[in-house]
Amino acid sequence: MKTVINNFIQTDSNVASLLLRVPVGTILAAHGAQKLFAWFGGYGLQGTGQWLSSVGIEPGYLMAILAGGAEFFGGIALILGFLTRPAAIISAFTMLVALVVVHLGNGLFLSNNGFEYALALLAATVALAIQGGGALSVDKLIGQKV
Repeated sequence: MKTVINNFIQTDSNVASLLLRVPVGTILAAHGAQKLFAWFGGYGLQGTGQWLSSVGIEPGYLMAILAGGAEFFGGIALILGFLTRPAAIISAFTMLVALVVVHLGNGLFLSNNGFEYALALLAATVALAIQGGGALSVDKLIGQKV
């Protein structure tokens, strides 16, 4: 069991992960809060669920819970550097779905609702899944005690 835990939290003391996970985690958590709680001008679960249904992602309400939860809780986990790899993998999958299902048909540029923003978040979360939490992370603290 100790080996499984170490595989999830193993990280070094690099500052690059810290510099990546805090802003990316903040962005993801804010987007998740829009979907879950209607904060920051979002539509909440009901509105997000209806929109997801309208673009063919069914059942919309459940998918709003899953996407919002992945973004909000995954973002908080990234900010803290807690279970960074699993949080990053779940967030990367969420961004991949958004990229392919919602944005890909609109081209690259964000001004046309394109996929550039989802691609940037996908790249950042994949990088975090590979490198782990780095310096000043809960993962690093747990790793020192295990």
